[in-house]
Amino acid sequence: MAERSAFSVRTIPGFSAIAIFCFVAIYAPILILVTFSFNAGTSLAVWEGFSFKWYVAAAHNEQVQSAALRSLMLAFVAAAISTVAATMAALATTRTRHFPGRTMIYAMINQPLMIPEIVTAVALLIVFAWVKVVTNHTSMIYLIAAHTAFCIPFAYLPIRARLETMDDSLEKAAADLYASRWHVFSRVTLPLMMPGIIAGLMLAFVISMDDVVITEFVKSAGQDTLPTYMLGQLRRVVTPEVNAISTVVVFAGAVLVSIFFWVSSNRR
Repeated sequence: MAERSAFSVRTIPGFSAIAIFCFVAIYAPILILVTFSFNAGTSLAVWEGFSFKWYVAAAHNEQVQSAALRSLMLAFVAAAISTVAATMAALATTRTRHFPGRTMIYAMINQPLMIPEIVTAVALLIVFAWVKVVTNHTSMIYLIAAHTAFCIPFAYLPIRARLETMDDSLEKAAADLYASRWHVFSRVTLPLMMPGIIAGLMLAFVISMDDVVITEFVKSAGQDTLPTYMLGQLRRVVTPEVNAISTVVVFAGAVLVSIFFWVSSNRR
């Protein structure tokens, strides 16, 4: 009896055409954006010559500098806090004995992923508005809290996935050799789950950097992040300066992802 050949998705009629279409749909707009970021004129559709003037303009724009630094600070703090919280939640739902309500906790942690972001933004707006009235305090702490809450599910998923695929035999062996719980965690569990933690941290960082809806609802005057600043510019005067800023963000994201894959490959 002849052996059945393994199924390959590439044998499906039209697969190559669909794949090419998807790549073009994803990367062609980005390529156009990068190209027109070097446009010498002010048009976003007519090429008027090659120039770095919009990169120079963005680099000397104090509002862009302030918004970029604020975005980086906000994303770093929110990603760090949400990753720590997500790591503890993942350990509590995977490395403990089954207890009543664990499935409900898992569902509640991931529920924000199922809710439209606008709903979360309105809810946070109402809560923080009440807190501001009661405390008479306005600062970046509200944006940090909002981004942290929103990023926790995104950080939780890769960390939990990593823990579920880890063989716990090494942890049991360390416990059998009289290692304390802290030593088992710090010497065995934590190094093994580090790829998931790094993935969760990067995902939370990118989600926070990219967020517009929640930031628009929660931020106070003078707290524009880079995405909200760009949105404000698009509402007023559109120039290739926005393209230049977007190109820098795309390049920074590509570098970040490359570093992640390089670190992951070295760890393997």
